[in-house]
Amino acid sequence: MKGLLTKLTIAGITVFAVCLTASCSNIEKFTLTYDEVIEQSMHRFTGQSNPGVDTSTLHGKVVCGYQGWFTTPGDGSGMGWFHWGKPFAAPSDEFEPGNCSIDMWPDMSEYAEEDKVPTPFKHADGSTAYVYSSMSPGVADLHFKWMKEYGIDGAFIQRFAANTFKPFEFNNVNVVFDNCRAAANKYGRTYILMYDLTGTTAQQVDHIINDIKLLVDKMGLAQDPAYLHHRGKPLVALWGVGFNKREYDSLDVARIIRFLKEDPTYGKFSVMLGIPTYWQEEKNDALEDKNLKQVMKMADIVSPWPVGRFRTPEDTYKLTTPMWKRNVKWCRENDLDFLPVVFPGFSWFNMHGGTFNSIPRLKGDFYWKMFLAAKRSGAGMAYVAMFDETDEATGIFKCTNDPPVGESRFLTNEDLPNDHYLWLTGQAGKLIRGKIPITENQPKRK
Repeated sequence: MKGLLTKLTIAGITVFAVCLTASCSNIEKFTLTYDEVIEQSMHRFTGQSNPGVDTSTLHGKVVCGYQGWFTTPGDGSGMGWFHWGKPFAAPSDEFEPGNCSIDMWPDMSEYAEEDKVPTPFKHADGSTAYVYSSMSPGVADLHFKWMKEYGIDGAFIQRFAANTFKPFEFNNVNVVFDNCRAAANKYGRTYILMYDLTGTTAQQVDHIINDIKLLVDKMGLAQDPAYLHHRGKPLVALWGVGFNKREYDSLDVARIIRFLKEDPTYGKFSVMLGIPTYWQEEKNDALEDKNLKQVMKMADIVSPWPVGRFRTPEDTYKLTTPMWKRNVKWCRENDLDFLPVVFPGFSWFNMHGGTFNSIPRLKGDFYWKMFLAAKRSGAGMAYVAMFDETDEATGIFKCTNDPPVGESRFLTNEDLPNDHYLWLTGQAGKLIRGKIPITENQPKRK
């Protein structure tokens, strides 16, 4: 069928897409070139910035990872049901009962009508189930509004380096970054660029460095008031250093670190590294790389990734707390700050199969025990994985107790209020800052 040319405006960016059917129900073909994407989607922040979170340091903060990777047909991305449906890689054209990649369903009751996208899924009462597109500025606006309401300091905005090569994916990560930047400034939250190196190779380091240059030159990276600084400089995170089965090693990452810290024009940043849980023991998820610890010493913050490694509240006593204490000791000896990662539970049944609800949330008990481990380790900050992750069911944003029914199976919020994990994260921030006492059981809501 001959396509229909449609014109869409997303966050002030005009996107031309070719609709593959007259009803525009399939994936649009993205038609902008790489240079056109730069021209239309990369610009400096000129909006209003409101005061709020202290952006001078990560100390005392609880900051969430923000994926922002959900797209829908008709949103101008050309990526279809990316991260909602299958195939998992963009463009994703199937999202229907029995074929999806998420294990939790967002509670859509507070989203603007224009941000609610109908799906083939149905709730138990027969009503249509809706999702959203991260391409919409209203979505990031609502999410950062929740962060302010519940006392969450801000977010690491994920930028997958592998999604900066193709024009349509490059456009997507630029638009989402811009949406989050505007929302963080509006609600007095902070944000940090997090480069996820997953899926890249050693030969692509120059491309990553050039992309950072574009962010600085075209988008004014770290020049707006909401951007977080640490040790006197704006912070950039590089995630995926020292893990097994990567097509780059720590010395390749060292090139990026040197650029961020030493380049005469662009070298003005502090650097955080996302590393394996077992980096100190050099086992399991950690690459046996003799250079890893030396490269870590080039950074300012290190942050081990524990998602899926610890499975019960008891693990936090037997494994997490003593491990993190050893990590903190090594970091202090080497003038590094330590950022522990906490997560509320885990399940990726619809995406990969296996065990449904493989790491149960236990109504927040698992999550609270991880925060206790972070506090007891001596860390003065924490990274929540994640704010909006439904693929792996680690999201803390509002999810529903009434997910769709049918061939696909979804977790509920265990009959807790839809905002329980937002509220509990806010309480955890008080715990990290020493504003409330250490208690074995999570606080009770008044």
